[in-house]
Formats: sequence, structure tokens, C-alpha cells
Amino acid sequence: MDPGAAKPVAIKVSDTTQVSGLLAIPRKCRMGLVLAHGAGAGMVHPSMTVIAEGLYQREVATLRYQFPYMEQHGKRPDPPTLCHATVRAAVQQAGDLMKGIPMLAGGRSFGGRMTSQAQAIAPLPGIRGLTFFGFPLHLAKQPADSRAAHLDQVKIPMLFLQGSRDDLADLSLLRPLIARMQPRATLEVLEHADHSFNVLMRSGRTHAEVREQMLDAFVSWAEKLLG
Repeated sequence: MDPGAAKPVAIKVSDTTQVSGLLAIPRKCRMGLVLAHGAGAGMVHPSMTVIAEGLYQREVATLRYQFPYMEQHGKRPDPPTLCHATVRAAVQQAGDLMKGIPMLAGGRSFGGRMTSQAQAIAPLPGIRGLTFFGFPLHLAKQPADSRAAHLDQVKIPMLFLQGSRDDLADLSLLRPLIARMQPRATLEVLEHADHSFNVLMRSGRTHAEVREQMLDAFVSWAEKLLG
């Protein structure tokens, strides 16, 4: 990413709540992604920065943003209704700042799930598809698929980028869900990667290689979706 490419923006969620965002638009821009952070780390966490910088190099604009609890340096996520309102506010801001650019939305783990819940309740304006950088299907060591129930109400295409060692998404549960939702849902499995897309040294792969595969998969899927 060019030095200084990410510009701070303010996002108004309500009359009493405002959060921060970081907007990066490459000179040649093919699409934009509204990107929410995970439960335990905000928009400037290295995992978010790597995604934003990698997409910038691939001519994809990003708007990263904070949920209110993260803005206030809290540890407990906000109630879903406030998270959904924050997603909508960020999508609205992205639409205002990136007029004419095809838009997608999603996020890391918790942020992706909040985005899909918001979309399931009512379509996010201008959003053509959702992408999940590690969908948190269940708690660690507690396999279940109840967290995915709302996805049946998401009527736009979805891309699931999942590590094969993700302890928050048992593939034996996730694969049937994806199959049931096709052709709306696409699964890209990143071999040997965990929920943070890290790999063990003995896998013969590096963290960087996995992240490159992940971002290339996103761009390939998005290009086909957006034509």
C-alpha cells in the first residue's frame, strides 16, 4: 500500500455513537470491500492490515472500521443490534465515499458473522456479495452449526475462506452447509491453516503463502461475481 494511502474517516452510527474507519482506494480500482474486524482485535490489527494492504495491491478498495466496544477499548462485543447498526453505517459511508465502485462486504470471524446477520435481516444497500475471512461456525471444541441458521436468509453470493485446521469451523459441518446453499455459497479451503490463517512449520507452507492464496481466491471469486 502506498504510504499514507489509508485515510481516517468518521462513521456515524447514531446520534450518540460514532466509530473510526480507515479508507484506502487504489488509483485504479476494480471493486470495494467493507471490512469488519474480529471479536478480539480492531481494524489496525496486523491481520486486518495484511488483508487491506494485499487487496490494495490487487486494485481493491477497503473501508475498515471499528465496532463501538473496540472504539472504546472494551473487551466484550456490543449487542448484535448495535453491531448490525454499525455494519449498516459503514456500508452507507462506503457507498458515499466510493460512488460508482461495485461493493462487497464481510470481515474477519465475528465481523463477518455480524455482517451476514445484518444482511439476513435486511439487504445492505449496494452490497453485491459477502466474504468471510474465517466464518466462526461454533465455539472451539464445541462443534455445532446453529450460528449459520441465519445464512438461509442471505440471498446474495457468499464466499467462505476457511483454514482446514480452523477450530471454530469444523469442515464436516461447514461443507454440507455450503453444499445446501449452492450456488449462492462458495467454499475455499486453505490447507493447513488455522482460524488466524497461520500454518505449522511442518506443513511446508508459510503464513505469507496462505494469505496470498486467500486474497487471490477472494479477487477471483469477486471478479466472476461482478463480471
